[in-house]
Amino acid sequence: MARDIPFRKSLLPRLLAVSVLVSVLSIAATAWLAAQTTSGAIRQEQGQVLADDARVYDELLGLAATAPGWRGAEKTVRELARQTGRRIALTTQDRVVIADSRGGRGGAGGKGAPGAGLPSKASAVVDPLAVDGALTAGAGSGDEEGGDGGTAGPDRIDPRAVGPFRLSGRERGELAKVADGVVGCMHDFGVVARSVQGPGGRPRVEAANDPNRFLDFTCNDARLIVPTRTESKALKRLNELTNACLRRGGEPPVAVELDLTWRRNDGGPSRAAGVVGPAGSGMGAESGLRIGGRAEPTPTVSPDSGSGSGSGSGSDSGPGLGSAPVPAQSSTPAEPGSSTGTGGSKGTGGSKGETGGSAGRPAPVEPSRAAADPMDGARAADTKAAACLSSARREQLGPYVSAPALLFVTASDGSRTAAARAGESSGFSLSGANTARLAGLSAGILAVTVAVTAFAASRLTRPLRALTAATQRMKAGEAAEPVTARSAGSAGEIRQLADAFNDMAAHRKALENQRQAMVSDVAHELRTPLSNIRGWLEAAEDGVVATDPELVSSLLEEAVLLQHIVNDLQDLAAADAGTLRLHREPVHASDVVDQVAAAHQARAEAAGVRLSATTLGDPCFTADPLRLRQAIGNLVSNAIRHTPAGGSVTIGCRGTLDAVVVEVADTGTGISPEDLPHVFDRFWRADKSRTRSTGGSGLGLAIVRQLVEGHGGTVTARSTLGEGAVFTVRVPSEAPAETDGHGGVAAGAESASRAG
Repeated sequence: MARDIPFRKSLLPRLLAVSVLVSVLSIAATAWLAAQTTSGAIRQEQGQVLADDARVYDELLGLAATAPGWRGAEKTVRELARQTGRRIALTTQDRVVIADSRGGRGGAGGKGAPGAGLPSKASAVVDPLAVDGALTAGAGSGDEEGGDGGTAGPDRIDPRAVGPFRLSGRERGELAKVADGVVGCMHDFGVVARSVQGPGGRPRVEAANDPNRFLDFTCNDARLIVPTRTESKALKRLNELTNACLRRGGEPPVAVELDLTWRRNDGGPSRAAGVVGPAGSGMGAESGLRIGGRAEPTPTVSPDSGSGSGSGSGSDSGPGLGSAPVPAQSSTPAEPGSSTGTGGSKGTGGSKGETGGSAGRPAPVEPSRAAADPMDGARAADTKAAACLSSARREQLGPYVSAPALLFVTASDGSRTAAARAGESSGFSLSGANTARLAGLSAGILAVTVAVTAFAASRLTRPLRALTAATQRMKAGEAAEPVTARSAGSAGEIRQLADAFNDMAAHRKALENQRQAMVSDVAHELRTPLSNIRGWLEAAEDGVVATDPELVSSLLEEAVLLQHIVNDLQDLAAADAGTLRLHREPVHASDVVDQVAAAHQARAEAAGVRLSATTLGDPCFTADPLRLRQAIGNLVSNAIRHTPAGGSVTIGCRGTLDAVVVEVADTGTGISPEDLPHVFDRFWRADKSRTRSTGGSGLGLAIVRQLVEGHGGTVTARSTLGEGAVFTVRVPSEAPAETDGHGGVAAGAESASRAG
């Protein structure tokens, strides 16, 4: 069949366009969602890994600051590995295992054995005297009372490394009582205060809001700032080491205080050492915490002056445990004259982890080299004093802390974590190969989608084309062949459409056959009486037959038959058009039955058939008595015609809750099961010869059905061949509520039209 619809307006290109659009949008949305989800997951994992790295580093740093020789490292490492789900290993600079969460003692990877399966580069260097500030920032470690955390000062010494400044138990108790007294005094004045113990055991009093300065004057207790016996001994040794360094540089000696400030013997002002907190006391000139009296801030040494010392981890390495250099192990601090590697603009250890001099712990600034700095004399002297103090502190604390160790933090299988690898890049991105792979995959998905859609669309439009062709053949008057299930495809809706079309075509064919048969039957029924009338009239005209009363009576009988057929056709046409008039009125069923029996009594006696009527009670209902007598009369007439002499016809009437039932039963020949469904069809007769001796026109029962359905009732038939038949009429007691404009019942008229 030629294509009548332009391709651009057909269903196939529209389905293709919709599928391509949906596919493109789906691929774009999926790719965007996958990228966003992956980026978010990577960022989340990175953040968790960085937090775990900082915690691991801070825990081990605190252990190294308080436990010489890495005592308890095995237990700490295993606990951290259990909490983070990662492998954690500590080794010496020669990669001899100190503690490894993966190995055991004496076994492979155990303590004292070479590190097996560890990366080539360490994640960090754990050295309490050279802290990596990028890793400790935000670690939040400290004593349980909220004392100094793990964040080191500018000299990069962990504040938990207190060494000989750690107070004895008796001293701690005495100072704690003093601090509690100060706190109680503050509370008496309505000021919220608390006592916080530093890493060395010395308490300090903190007041969040003290506008009247009760802590400085009224509640002040000098015992909180006076060194104890233990601290005095350690402080004396610190002064000796510091002044020895200054003498080697040709500088005058200084007096170092407990808060790591110093005074010159020449009476100059106090200077700060550039660190936060003293060696063990937790006090600092710049801490902002009031300890007894107010600590006046003093000038600090800026990072540019070179007062710090390099550790080998510059700020360019980024946060987290990255690759750290291996420090050279040294039991004593470097002399003031050695190179320090400080003063770099990017971090405290030079550029990108480079260390000055040796790769060991940072060394102080050489006084003679510092003196070359183009600054005034006082500033240069302070710089030299700060460098010597830092060097002295490292020398004093060295025996009390653990030696530097290499820290390895990897995945549980020993490989670097995905987040750590992702952290090296600036963010989530696709390589050229991955981009090409994604583009190819998207193109493949799009091609498959188009192919599948084209296949589905062709299968969808094929049954539609078959239906269109069948409809056009039907329009042209050709025999409409049913659309097969194969042509209808497998879609349920299309199959339903094909089945509905086939039913419509079959019904149309049946109606056409019925119409043709009805025209033939009407012509036959009219031809017989007309032929008789014409024959008798021609015979009378030719003088063959005399025009006597007998001839006139015969012609009148044929005319009455014609009139009867015409009246029946008129009634059926009126019922089909919905113009069948019903004049309803209250009717007694017994009266209708008796009238019908009386009207057909003579005919029954002539045929030798016994006709009787019985009524149970006196049911009353609303109906058109004339039309109802016509319907029941047609049933009685049909029963008498098909009942042989000696038989009987009975008219029974009874009432039910909502209807009146009239039954016409006979003892005639009966109706065969195959003919029973057609008894109410128009012009249908069991005798196909259609002789007058075996039946009428074939319209009587069709009219009965139309009249009964016009009353809103039903008529049925049941029969046993050779035993007779029973026709049952059920008419509602109350008339239907809806009537048409002509006085007929609309529902009955529609049913009559469908039956015709």
